Amino acid sequence: MWANRRDGDCVELNNIPFFARGFSSGDVVRVAADDEGVLWVEEAVKWSGNCTIRIVPIGGGGEVAARQAVLDAFAPLGVEGEGLARFNLVALHVPAGADLHAVKRLVILGEEDGRWHYEEGCITDEWRAATGR
Repeated sequence: MWANRRDGDCVELNNIPFFARGFSSGDVVRVAADDEGVLWVEEAVKWSGNCTIRIVPIGGGGEVAARQAVLDAFAPLGVEGEGLARFNLVALHVPAGADLHAVKRLVILGEEDGRWHYEEGCITDEWRAATGR
């Protein structure tokens, strides 16, 4: 994870967490270093309100094209993401100000249409309340 140093032992996450649950880009967390100097999250200090959704594309003319198709589908909604070839995975950054109903609708429809599987890596009460329909 990339992060920007804040006050004291706090950092702001500065990229989309592919594998960390419960955190999104923009969250401020308290960290502690282990014996090797690696920083580990101890707790969240301030939530950004952003969401992280992970997508595993299915088909689509090859893994690279399938991952790009996911990114292209969400871009008009103001949602950015990154693809990880090794796991054929796309991590989406859903900003707090995005139209969560529209984003959630696309997430659900893509799974129903067989284009992808998804996992909610970090969601907010607003995301939970969005109908997606």
